[in-house]
Amino acid sequence: MDNIPSPDTAVDTKPEADRHSRTWQRRKQARPGEILDAALTVFAEKGFSAARMEDIAARAGVTKGTIYLYFQSKEEVFKQLARQHVGDKLNLATTAARDFEGSTFDFLMLFFHGFACNVVNSEAAALPKIIIAESGNFPELAIFWRKEVIDRSMSFLRGIIEKGIARGEIRDLPVDYICKLCAAPMLMSLIWRTTFAQTDDKPFDYDAFLAVHRDVLYRGLRAGGAA
Repeated sequence: MDNIPSPDTAVDTKPEADRHSRTWQRRKQARPGEILDAALTVFAEKGFSAARMEDIAARAGVTKGTIYLYFQSKEEVFKQLARQHVGDKLNLATTAARDFEGSTFDFLMLFFHGFACNVVNSEAAALPKIIIAESGNFPELAIFWRKEVIDRSMSFLRGIIEKGIARGEIRDLPVDYICKLCAAPMLMSLIWRTTFAQTDDKPFDYDAFLAVHRDVLYRGLRAGGAA
């Protein structure tokens, strides 16, 4: 009986319980991001069709059932990755374009450099590769990618190019074709990095490639330049 603490000396366990509760809440909030990070790694290693939810769960350190608390299917995981790594970056680029005071060509190069850092030179490069390789088996993903990535990217570039034409910086050529020509080297660099880089004698120098790309665009599109 002497060992039983009196009310005056009882240990208050509430602060520790609160700490555990807050830690659990932080872990719960971070879990979707951890699952997405794991999924990106698994998709990069296995492709989309071969990747299993069990593989993603094991990489994330959670149960398979936990994934379904946040994502309805493997397709939904892929879509959220596309939104996070491409869609959100387009939103940031759109905001940056409104505030940018330099030339159209300078902004395009900043955009392409950002694309290189966030997609080409990261694990996210696996996402467009998956679409190219597996769209025939997963037409829903191809449609999603077309609407959420390609169409939005082209719309963004169209706005930049039209602004450049209006400012007298860019020749008045068919805008849709200009946009595709601007974007084509980015697609080429993605394919090269994810498919052929391992066979290269030397690493692909994206910065040097980007410098040449800028020169070609500038000389070919600059208003007042040689036709």
